[in-house]
Amino acid sequence: MRVHAIGIPANLDYNGAIQEGASLVQSTIKNGKRESGATAFLKPVLDRNNLTAISNAFVEKIIFDGKKAVGVQYKKGVKTIQVKAQKEIILSAGAYQSPQLLMLSGIGEASELKKHGIDCVHESKGVGKNLQDHLFYPICAQSKTQEGINHYISPLKQLKAAWNYFVHKKGVFCTSPLEGMAFFDLDQKGGKVNFQLHFSPISMGNEYGYDAYDLYDYPRVDGFTILPTLLHPKSRGTVSLSSSNPKEAPIIQPNFLKEKEDLDQLVKGGKLVFKIMEEQALKNYTKVSGLPYNRTSEDLLIEHIKKTLETVYHPVGTCKMGNDEMAVVDPTLKVYGIKNLRVVDASIMPKIVSGNTNAPVFMIAEKAADMILKTKL
Repeated sequence: MRVHAIGIPANLDYNGAIQEGASLVQSTIKNGKRESGATAFLKPVLDRNNLTAISNAFVEKIIFDGKKAVGVQYKKGVKTIQVKAQKEIILSAGAYQSPQLLMLSGIGEASELKKHGIDCVHESKGVGKNLQDHLFYPICAQSKTQEGINHYISPLKQLKAAWNYFVHKKGVFCTSPLEGMAFFDLDQKGGKVNFQLHFSPISMGNEYGYDAYDLYDYPRVDGFTILPTLLHPKSRGTVSLSSSNPKEAPIIQPNFLKEKEDLDQLVKGGKLVFKIMEEQALKNYTKVSGLPYNRTSEDLLIEHIKKTLETVYHPVGTCKMGNDEMAVVDPTLKVYGIKNLRVVDASIMPKIVSGNTNAPVFMIAEKAADMILKTKL
């Protein structure tokens, strides 16, 4: 899908020196399978004598001696187990559960902890605040040829595709549902990258009300989808406790589109996608436009956005690093006011990055490991 016709250049390596431009997706894939952090970093070293991995366990809280983190309490089956730390405790539960565990352990806004009968070990008003995420929505079309993913949805075609994958490590099961990316300045004035387009070889729906996570809700006729993606939302959400019970999920209030500028950006991005779809390079493959069918007014586009808006599942920011009163961790990722406790995950980002969060979290972990190894306790 060519977008250089509207001013976005080609860029074979958007993770390189220059991010701006359009390219095929870069993914962490090995032997035809998605490579996770666990399979890349943890699995190869599980047999080390200085590592014990405990699975099917549920961390309930961090244990303190005054303002020093000294251990962790977790549940495995019906047993409650406590382990003591000789040096440091590293909290890496993600942007939702890292703040939840801090609050359950007594670190957070004192008034909020009091509501749930939790004694405040250290007041940190920023815990659970500053939640950010990327957002996108689909603009779809049906294609003239069967070169996409939709026609693989039928059970028989899925079986054939599975055979091709397991026997030859080829075919649709080796690909991502997102195959193209474009990063650019939405104002197209040479500024910093602030917007993204995802390109998918699948038409996501013919009617509103489809379930994006249920294949059988998708049309069987091939098509493609372009998803305008907001990279730097102004809106900020929160993560808070629903109770003092660790098994109860936290309350996640993302506040998507609370700031009008976020909606304005998504509208502007959608209009740009309409323009891309009118370029001859795509029109040659387009049989008929899909959702939204009516592209004649901004009001109708806003209605479409509100019906189909989706998180990209890149939550960050809820234990942010910084030196202001809302910062939870310092530049070495140590929790302010507490000894021997660090947070190492996407929650420490003060501001969301201009792209996917997977590789940046690996970078955070490697930098943290380097700092931990150099720390004398």
